[in-house]
Amino acid sequence: MAAVLAPASVRVSGPPNSSFLVGYPGISATLPRIEGKVEIRPGVGYSMPVPVSLVRICLLRKETIHPDADNLAKRHLGTPRRETMDVVGKEVLLFRCSTGKEAESVIAMDLPFVLFIPFGRGGEETNRRIPPASLQLPNRTAETLYELVVTVQQGHSSQFKYNFPMPLRRYDTLSTFGMYNKPETKLVTNDSVVHLGINLPRWSYGPSDPITVYIKLSPNPDWLSKAKRVTIDKITLTIEEEITFNPEGDEPTKKINKISKQVQQVKTKLPEAGYATNMGLCFPSKDLRDPDGVVKRGKPGFPMYEVQSFTTTSTLYKIDARDVSIRQPIVICPLDQQGCKEEMDAIEQAAKDASHVDPNNPMLPAHSIILASDRDSLRALGLCMVGGQKKPLIE
Repeated sequence: MAAVLAPASVRVSGPPNSSFLVGYPGISATLPRIEGKVEIRPGVGYSMPVPVSLVRICLLRKETIHPDADNLAKRHLGTPRRETMDVVGKEVLLFRCSTGKEAESVIAMDLPFVLFIPFGRGGEETNRRIPPASLQLPNRTAETLYELVVTVQQGHSSQFKYNFPMPLRRYDTLSTFGMYNKPETKLVTNDSVVHLGINLPRWSYGPSDPITVYIKLSPNPDWLSKAKRVTIDKITLTIEEEITFNPEGDEPTKKINKISKQVQQVKTKLPEAGYATNMGLCFPSKDLRDPDGVVKRGKPGFPMYEVQSFTTTSTLYKIDARDVSIRQPIVICPLDQQGCKEEMDAIEQAAKDASHVDPNNPMLPAHSIILASDRDSLRALGLCMVGGQKKPLIE
C-alpha cells in the first residue's frame, strides 16, 4: 500500500540543445508546438517500482489581475486579485495501463509528447485563440503564466500533478511584417477652427526604435478670421500605455501610464498656409544588465524583455496641441527593429519545417516503458542483482 501512496519522480525534458517550443506562436505557417518527453522514475529510494495507471499532459494558462496592487492602501481595501485558469488547446493522454489492471509496476518510463498551440482567432472559443505572451507587470498588477501540467494516476486513489513553468512569446507583432509598415494618417478638428493631422510612417515599434511623426496644423478655410487669431503654444507627443482590466467582463476598468513624452515649444500665430513639423523620440528600453554588466537570471515562467510591457491590449499615441488631440493606437513589440529582422530567416525556416508535420499524426518517437517484471529491468537505473543484493552496474 505504501508504494501506491509514494509519488513517482517526474520531470519533463525538451529536445537536446533546444527549447521545448518549436515554431513561432502567432504565426500559423510555423505550426507552433511544444515537443519533449515525460520521464517517470522511482520516487522512493533508487529502485522501488512505482505503480502507474495513466499519464496525461496539458499546457495550462494562469491569468491574474489586481488593478490596485501598485497602491499600498488600495491593495488591501480595493478590488481583490482575480484569477482564471484555462487549458491551452487539448490535454493529451500519454499512457494508460492495460484493461483489467489497476496499475503497471514501472521501473522507468519515457513518454514523448507534442502539444499543438492554437493559431486561429477562434471567435468566442477561448481554447482556439492564439494564447497571449507570458508577461508579469510590476507589483503583479497583471500577469500571464504558462505551465506544463503532468497528471500521474497511481492506482485508484492516488493522483499527483506536476507543474513545470513554460515561458511563451508571441511573434505576430514583429515590426518587420509588411502590415505594420503602411503609413497611418488621421485628421481631427477642434471647434471647426483648426485641423490637426498626423502621419505615422509605420505602427509597430520595439525597445530603442525611433518613432517619427509628421504633424500639420491648418486653419479651417471657412473660419479663416477666427483661425488667424489662434496661437500655437506647444505641441506634445506622448506615448501612453493603456491597460484594460477585465475587458470582457461586466465592469472593465482602464489605467493609463505615460511612457514617454516630447514637447516642442512653438509660440507662434497659426499661419494661413498652416504649420507643419516632424517630431520624434525613441521608444524607451529597459536595461537588462546590472552596473557590472551582468544579466540577472530571470524568473522561470517569464521571459526577460527590454520593455516594461508590450501590446497585448493596446498602446496609444497622444498628441496635444492647444485643445486638439489625436489618439492613435500603435503596436509595441518586445524586439527592436534589428532583432525583428534577424528573426525573419528563422521564421521562414520554421515554416518550411512545419510543412512536413501532420498535426493529426505528428510521428513521435516510440515511448520507452520498463516494467519491474522485465528481464534486467534494474539495468535502466544503473543497478544489477549480485548475490541477492542490488549493486551499481559496471559495464
